[in-house]
Amino acid sequence: MSGFNPENASTLENAMQLMIQTFHKYSGNEGDKYTLSKVELKEMLTTELGSYLGHAQDKDAVEKVMGDLDSNGDGEVDFTEFIILVGALTVACNDFFLEYHQDDKKADKKE
Repeated sequence: MSGFNPENASTLENAMQLMIQTFHKYSGNEGDKYTLSKVELKEMLTTELGSYLGHAQDKDAVEKVMGDLDSNGDGEVDFTEFIILVGALTVACNDFFLEYHQDDKKADKKE
């Protein structure tokens, strides 16, 4: 990544850089600087994904997300586990929009 220049980067390269920056914006505020604690995860979910997750304020919801993501059981979310969350949410959003688009096509045919 040496010499990374956002001005010359592709859309996907910029998206990757944003994911890295977002993770590190929240990681390390307490404890290990390369992982998200429950508090850091909740702050990140609320701030960065609030419109997609809606009830990230709910303690049980954050606990469930943490439990689902924390594949190695260390009580923290590392970068790989974070990317799994972002990937899963992206797939869910894509599926939703595909379904929504299919419903639009069906409505257009009925008219």
